[in-house]
Amino acid sequence: MRPLLSRLRPRRTLRLYLSILGPGLIAANAGNDASGVATYSSDGAKYGYGLLWMLVLITVSLAVMQEMAARMGAVTGKGFSDLVRERFSIRWTALVMVALLVANTVLVVSEFAGIGAAAELFGIPRWPAIVVMALLVWWLVVKGNYKRVQFVFLAMTLAFFSYPLAAILAKPDWLEVGKHLALPTFQLDSGYLLLFVATVGTTLTPYMQLYIQSAVAERGLGPEGYKRERIDAYVGAIFADLIAAFIVIATGATLFIRHIDVQTAQDAAMALEPLAGPFAGYLFAIGLFGASVLAAAVVPLATTYSLTEAIGFERGVSRTFAEAPVFLGIYSGLIALGALVAMIPGIPVIQLLIVTQVLNGLLLPIELVTIVKLASDKEIMGVYVNGPIRNALGYVTVGAIGCMSIGYVAITVLRIVGLGGG
Repeated sequence: MRPLLSRLRPRRTLRLYLSILGPGLIAANAGNDASGVATYSSDGAKYGYGLLWMLVLITVSLAVMQEMAARMGAVTGKGFSDLVRERFSIRWTALVMVALLVANTVLVVSEFAGIGAAAELFGIPRWPAIVVMALLVWWLVVKGNYKRVQFVFLAMTLAFFSYPLAAILAKPDWLEVGKHLALPTFQLDSGYLLLFVATVGTTLTPYMQLYIQSAVAERGLGPEGYKRERIDAYVGAIFADLIAAFIVIATGATLFIRHIDVQTAQDAAMALEPLAGPFAGYLFAIGLFGASVLAAAVVPLATTYSLTEAIGFERGVSRTFAEAPVFLGIYSGLIALGALVAMIPGIPVIQLLIVTQVLNGLLLPIELVTIVKLASDKEIMGVYVNGPIRNALGYVTVGAIGCMSIGYVAITVLRIVGLGGG
């Protein structure tokens, strides 16, 4: 009897995990994609543990914005673009949708490029890996239903546990880690500022909030299920930023002290191997692969939700092609385009990521202020409307992100024209 019970307990634990958690955890972890891993790895490689303190602040902002999006989805049963179309002008809706489409299309390409790079770390050719994963991701959403898709997405988040293991193998000085988490440090050189803003941008990306609201709305729990969605949003934000911290710790404990620079996530995985052992490199590669696959599914799905909501077409992963041809057609097109472009030999992935982050940086304040305004609208939210504290936290986040976005764009332009320093 005991062996049977021991086998059942993990299954019950997994079911409990899946019943409580969902869109919040998926959305937050999708932000730890190929560009996210590359950014966090650069943080650790260039500045050691010096940027860890900011992840604490980002976690608060991420939790606040994720909770607002989840609350709107649960209370209204509508996605972000649905509410924007109803409450704002057509021009404003069009501006947000065009910027989102351009930025996310480039981001989809980078996710499939990340899948190819991770496959190569295991000795698998990039082209077959990209094709196979593109077909699997497409099949999962087009032929699946909401529960199955959410189950697979949540299962993918288990790959992120490889990063804490890699950090432990790197044998960091945990006292130093704690000190840098608690005591902010700041530098004024352009390289530090660029990574500072890029870290904020890759942790708080527009598609994450769009996905969580649409997914919660499709989940259909209603206001009664809001408490569950709130837990999911908070747990997702904390878990995702803990993973980001472990990536910084792993690279800070190894690459920083040896002055090894990294430009991509695969650079970090290969550099870790001789320093922290082969398992650390493989663990990093597993995390990169899982993160890229999850984001390659979530980014086009969030984009498709937003576009079809904005123009009023039928949508939902439980729909068939006959029921939602526009929704599934756009999703299929984004997957195909992203995979095909990612297979182009010599594609400038780093330049693509820079362009994407600039676009996301410009879009993010617009989207965040819109979320706060909608969540503060009593006509929409009723008794679930934002209170003074949530509004204050929301607008502080919007103001800080807006200033950082302006700084990020300014630094990027200066570097392009050759005026930016290190």
